Amino acid sequence: MAAAAERFGYDMIGIADTPGNAMDPWVAATLVAEATARTRVALCVTNLVSRHPAVSASAIGSLELLAPGRTVLGIGTGHSGTRNLGMERANVEALERGLPYIKTLLAGEPANLDAGHPAHIPWAKGAPKVFLAGSGPRTLKLAGRIADGAFVNFGVAAENLRQSEATVEEGARQAGRDPHSVEQWQIASLDCNEDGAAARARAGAILAFMAGGYIFKTPNLAQRGVPEKLHAPISELRRRYSTRPGDADARLVDELGLFDYLARRFAIYGTPEQCFDQLRVAQEAGLKRVMFTVSLASDPGRTVELFGERVLPKLRR
Repeated sequence: MAAAAERFGYDMIGIADTPGNAMDPWVAATLVAEATARTRVALCVTNLVSRHPAVSASAIGSLELLAPGRTVLGIGTGHSGTRNLGMERANVEALERGLPYIKTLLAGEPANLDAGHPAHIPWAKGAPKVFLAGSGPRTLKLAGRIADGAFVNFGVAAENLRQSEATVEEGARQAGRDPHSVEQWQIASLDCNEDGAAARARAGAILAFMAGGYIFKTPNLAQRGVPEKLHAPISELRRRYSTRPGDADARLVDELGLFDYLARRFAIYGTPEQCFDQLRVAQEAGLKRVMFTVSLASDPGRTVELFGERVLPKLRR
C-alpha cells in the first residue's frame, strides 16, 4: 500500500495506534518510511495515555532520522487505542499540557511535564510537525491555538466543513496565529471498488466505528452537527457499536436507518466514477485535504491502487 501511495502521488500515509485492531504503529511507520522517498508519514493518531508523551516524542524523532522532513506526529485523546486496553482517554487539558511538552523535546530542549522528571532528547533533529486530532469544539480550537495542524473528524459535507474549519481558525486567531498556518486534514473513509455494491456493503462498519465511538461521543449531538430527528438512532448506535468493527456494525447502521446520512458526511465509496463524483461535491464545498481510512475497505490494497489510478489524477486536474 505504501509503494502504491508513492507511485500514484498520494501526499501522506497515516498509521493508526489501535492495539488489537492493527500492528504496532511505529513498526508500520518504519516500514512505510523505508518503502517511500517522497510521501509524508504520519501517526494518525496516537494518544497521551497508552504511551507517555516523551516516548512518542522519541519515537517520532527516531522516524524523522529515517524520513527527514516527512514525519507528522498526530495526537488525540484516545479512542480504540485506549478503550481496547481498558484505559480512560485523556481530556483536553492533558492535550494542552502534552503538546507543548512534546514540541519542546523535539526541538532538542529539556522539558518537564506536570512537575515530573525532566526529559531530554538531545539528538532530536528536524522538529517533526505535531498535529492534534479532534471532533469537538474544544479540541479543534486547541489545535488552532497550539498545533502545527489538525486531523479533523467532523465530516466532509458542506455544513460540516464550514463548522469545523471555522472552529480551528477561531482558535488560531485567539492565539494571535495566522489561521492559514494550521494545516487542516479532514478524515473520511474510502472504499473504491469496481463492484460498487461490495463497497456499499462494507462501508457501514467503518461508519459505525467513526460515528458511534468518538465523533458523536457526547451528550450534545446538536453541537456535532447532527439533525434533531437523528439524535435517537445515533444514541442507539453509540450504545451498541464495537471498537472492533465488523459485519454486525455494518448491519446496525442499516437497521437504524443511518447509512445515507453517515455516508454523505463521512464516506467516499463505490466505483471510481462514484468516488470521483462524491469528492467533486466535497471539493466544491471547500474540501482541501483529506486523509482516508481504508483499513475496513472491501479490498484495502486495491482501493489505494484503483483510487490512485482512476480518481486521483482527475481530482488534481
